Amino acid sequence: MSASEEAVPAQAPKSEEQPPSKEESQAAEPKKKTTEEQKPAEEAAVEVAESVEEAAAPPQPEVTYKSLVLSGHGGYDKVKLQNKKGTPKPKAGEVLIRVRACGLNFADLMARQGVYDRLPSLPVSLGMECSGIVEELGEGVTDRQVGDNVMVLNRFGLWQELVTVQTSHTFLMPAGMSFEEAAALLVNYITAYMILFDFGNLRPKQSVLIHMAAGGVGTAAVQLCKTVEDVTIFGTASSSKHEALKEHGVTYPIDYRTSDYVDELKKISPKGVDIVMDPLGGSDTCKAYNLLKPMGKLVIYGAANLLTGQKKNFVALAKTWWNQFSINALQIIPSNKAVCGFHLGHLDTETELITDVVVKLLDLYKQGRIKPKIDSIYPFEQVGDAMRQMQEKKNVGKVILMPEVPKEEAKKE
Repeated sequence: MSASEEAVPAQAPKSEEQPPSKEESQAAEPKKKTTEEQKPAEEAAVEVAESVEEAAAPPQPEVTYKSLVLSGHGGYDKVKLQNKKGTPKPKAGEVLIRVRACGLNFADLMARQGVYDRLPSLPVSLGMECSGIVEELGEGVTDRQVGDNVMVLNRFGLWQELVTVQTSHTFLMPAGMSFEEAAALLVNYITAYMILFDFGNLRPKQSVLIHMAAGGVGTAAVQLCKTVEDVTIFGTASSSKHEALKEHGVTYPIDYRTSDYVDELKKISPKGVDIVMDPLGGSDTCKAYNLLKPMGKLVIYGAANLLTGQKKNFVALAKTWWNQFSINALQIIPSNKAVCGFHLGHLDTETELITDVVVKLLDLYKQGRIKPKIDSIYPFEQVGDAMRQMQEKKNVGKVILMPEVPKEEAKKE
């Protein structure tokens, strides 16, 4: 072998690459997750995303609503504004109402002092009447719809921003009636109507004595008397209110503070009057009875003489009790007079009776023959001022409370 033919190491021949087996391919590929195996991971991802969104979103304010609560008996400061949590849920037969306006009544003042018997144990929200908008219906409610404007009558609990009541305690507001008027109508006008027409049987050419004629019931009674032809109206009030009383239809205003209203009335009508509406009690009830003509009717519907200050006055209580009117059957038979008592708070279960009266009143309102007179409007925050306005007898018409008073709404109308 020559040098040029030096031996070269032998190389193994190249073999063709064989494709991997099926088993090898499956082993080499990453294992795919089944649907069941994917679920926990997906749910975890969703939870993470939601937690991120919650962390990024601003916290939602807690739902609350305003409520005026009587926390104890005494002065104006015993009714306090509270913010209650959550939203009341209407039960079967009830509706949830967002309150727009509430009426203030003498019963609320007496309740604050602890001399009103139609309340549960304290603390409790006061308020016998309000108006507002239906926001939710309870099970089985078919006679009201969400969005209805309604006025409400209840034994207590209506001085709140949200209330739930039985639909039978609600009445649809007629077109054109404001929430303030609706809150001023029920208690005062039902009281005046039932006294004058159900008990009093008021007829043309008769005469009526209305005490506190410038107050809520008084103004309602004057308007209702004007729906009957030729009725003579005597109305007691301080002299500063006499011009307003004459404008509203009182025939003879009498200043009870500077003169004896019995003497003043007898100068004009020596025989007396046919009907006396008595919200005062005590010795004034005796005077009222003696002012009645034969076949006259005395209707006692209050004891305002008990309220002589912010707090309960035990001297006034004793004096009113001692001077309270009393008569027996043998005395009343030959007198040819009638003595009646009226308390709207004790008629709260007489749904049909009250509804019939409300229907008549709303007809009179639609005809333009009655219209609630609003004295003043206060926000819930000023409930003490509202009560003072009424208790000091400064009002001419109805005192109204509102959860929120519109900026354009003046306190005095």
